[in-house]
Amino acid sequence: MGSYIIRRLSSAIPVMAIVAIIIFLLLHLAPGDPAAIMAGDNPTPEAIAQIRQQLGLAEPLWRQLLLWVVNLTHGDLGQSIVWGEPVTTLIAQRAEPTMSLALTTTVFAVPIALVLGIAAAAKAGTAFDRCVMGFAVLDFSIPLFVVGYVLIFLFSIEFKWLPVQGYSPIVNGVGAWLRSLTLPTLALGLPYVALIARVTRATMLEVLSEDYMRTARAKGVSSERLLLKHALKNAALPIVTVIGMGVGFLIGGAIVTETVFNIPGIGRLVVDGITRRDYPIIQGVTLILSGVYMLVNLLVDLSYTLFDPRIRY
Repeated sequence: MGSYIIRRLSSAIPVMAIVAIIIFLLLHLAPGDPAAIMAGDNPTPEAIAQIRQQLGLAEPLWRQLLLWVVNLTHGDLGQSIVWGEPVTTLIAQRAEPTMSLALTTTVFAVPIALVLGIAAAAKAGTAFDRCVMGFAVLDFSIPLFVVGYVLIFLFSIEFKWLPVQGYSPIVNGVGAWLRSLTLPTLALGLPYVALIARVTRATMLEVLSEDYMRTARAKGVSSERLLLKHALKNAALPIVTVIGMGVGFLIGGAIVTETVFNIPGIGRLVVDGITRRDYPIIQGVTLILSGVYMLVNLLVDLSYTLFDPRIRY
């Protein structure tokens, strides 16, 4: 197990290096100039050149890349062009809202998706099954921002039950924290529920059709025991895999959700960085989120041993 973890972490180093280089080149070769944005309206070429010199953007591209990579080896993600603060500081300041949203979304989505998927598989072909799958297809097809605006209209504007936007830190009280995250969690969690429920149903149906499951039924094993102990355990690997892969969906969805609900998280920081061409912000956040995604997938791989004793690392 230890050697496997070391091998996986070692293989992640070149992957992260490639990701870092690609991010850097895409940003610097794309149209747009942060110096021109910072110079304001109708800037002179001299003013833009002076700002580029101050920001270090006048250096050759290879030298900028080399300097950034060297700084990365020391844990330095650079300094924000717009805010003038270290990128690590800005990310740390914005981490709590994003981590809270990811936590509440996972706690909300995973149990509900598993229950719906298992129930739909147990009642395959019935009206309940068709309703669950219809909900899953519809919800996964609607853009995330549309779901967010509909929820705001219904629960904030019409019924006035929940706040329209903003985030209340947990230090201000758990109740206010949960109220501020309820609508964002629903908006981000419903498509996640649809994704996991569809995979759970399909995997459960495949397992339930196996010969050993028919043998268990013939021996008089109850439906509940058949579903929860035998079928779910054998269907767990694909389900756990899609839950882990869904982290990528949560990362992308958090950017949209935080923008719609004006949550001052990492996703909103990325959007602000993109609109202002703040290269260090975009590079740093993207690199960290890539690392988080790779770490989650490593944890998913390690969890396989819990469901299948034949798997050994």
